[in-house]
Amino acid sequence: MIVLGIILLVIGFVASIGALWTIGIILVVIGAILWVLGAVGHEVGGRRHYW
Repeated sequence: MIVLGIILLVIGFVASIGALWTIGIILVVIGAILWVLGAVGHEVGGRRHYW
């Protein structure tokens, strides 16, 4: 999810598409939150790791 967010950020920046930029930021933030929760040991969606 983080990688997809970064790809959308780059495409949105290069192509000057604000919607892709916004979606990319949201995906990076959500991916980072899920990654931290999984790394700390909290179960996310019934799994120890969200991927």
